[in-house]
Amino acid sequence: MMYTKVIKPFFDFTMSFVFLVVASPVFLIITFFLIIANKGKPFFTQRRPGKKGQIFSIIKFKTMTDARDAKGNLLPDVDRLTKIGLIARKTSLDELPQLLNVLKGDMSFIGPRPLLPQYLNLYNIEQLKRHDVKPGITGWAQVNGRNNISWTRKFELDLFYVNNLSFILDLKVFYLTFLKVILREDINKDGAVTTVRFNGKN
Repeated sequence: MMYTKVIKPFFDFTMSFVFLVVASPVFLIITFFLIIANKGKPFFTQRRPGKKGQIFSIIKFKTMTDARDAKGNLLPDVDRLTKIGLIARKTSLDELPQLLNVLKGDMSFIGPRPLLPQYLNLYNIEQLKRHDVKPGITGWAQVNGRNNISWTRKFELDLFYVNNLSFILDLKVFYLTFLKVILREDINKDGAVTTVRFNGKN
């Protein structure tokens, strides 16, 4: 298919480069403040499965410190979230470094969100099909509930995207993502930074 094999990859590479150049002042400002807030660590990287389950390192701004209690356990998310990190999350700017993943070819602008590698063995046959395409910075599930829907519903929406991938659908996701960011909808609450982990059933 011309769109998925040629047009979409070209668009991803070109637009990620343009966006990085245009957003570079904001990128540098956030990086500077996060270096201060996180003691020299502005970025957070984590291994994630991409297309066909191939593992890559996703890049995000590090919005939480590594503060631990007396026993060495990480403090609750709400206690580790920095002020600049909170701003980055509320404006979705914490996702900005993922443009580097798109530029490298690990990700696309639009596609199922890359989840944790340990989930791979928990998916059923249908759910595994979400890896038939590159993961995205945003996706059909993100503009239809994001963190406010069940895992089952998220996978249904991911599979809908995979089975109906087209320029029109991508354009719709791009437009709805813009609205979500502007209206700040479906953002995690301050005290609930991370989502509930998938256990193969929820």
